[in-house]
Amino acid sequence: MATAGKQTPRERYRAQLRAEIKERAWEQIAAAGAPGLSLNAIAKQMGMSGPALYRYFSSRDELITELIRDAYRSLADTIRTAAASGADLAALGRALRAWALDDPQRYFLIYGTPVPGYHAPDDITMIASEIMDALLDAQPAVGPATAAAQDTSLESHLAEHRKWAEDHPASPADLRRALHFWTRLHGILSLELAGHFTGMGFDPAELYENELQHLTP
Repeated sequence: MATAGKQTPRERYRAQLRAEIKERAWEQIAAAGAPGLSLNAIAKQMGMSGPALYRYFSSRDELITELIRDAYRSLADTIRTAAASGADLAALGRALRAWALDDPQRYFLIYGTPVPGYHAPDDITMIASEIMDALLDAQPAVGPATAAAQDTSLESHLAEHRKWAEDHPASPADLRRALHFWTRLHGILSLELAGHFTGMGFDPAELYENELQHLTP
């Protein structure tokens, strides 16, 4: 058995093969989308038989789960690293956009159209909650007068429906602001990455920055 922190040659080979399989999977997703992902096609590209590849990923869903887990972990680490360096809420929004633009297919795998018939395991939700926790932690303090002026029925609703925030002690007002921040920025990102601003003659970065200004005091 390998000692802690070390891998046997067999374990290193297995890790390398799994990494190559995931690289091939991303290539397929970029060409045909996640629903068209085929382990048999990947095996053929790698000069392997289908049964041989299934020793590394037992099913298409297991491979998709690994890709989604990697994507969420990458974004969570990006946001948490930025937060740990002192980034404010606007800077976290900029970090989100930079991450999305760096690899649009990775972005769309977790925030695009769901893969038909696929259901992510619970640990994926836990990783995603790390991202929201960082956004809730970064919510700036709002004075009592401002908070009262912005009180809405949504806050009353969120006070009773906060499962998505896990155990974070955020106030209903913070929950509302975090939701607006998250959904509005993703709206712009999704349209931009899908090419819907092409030909409109403006810079999506300017629109995104303007939205950040509206969403942060």
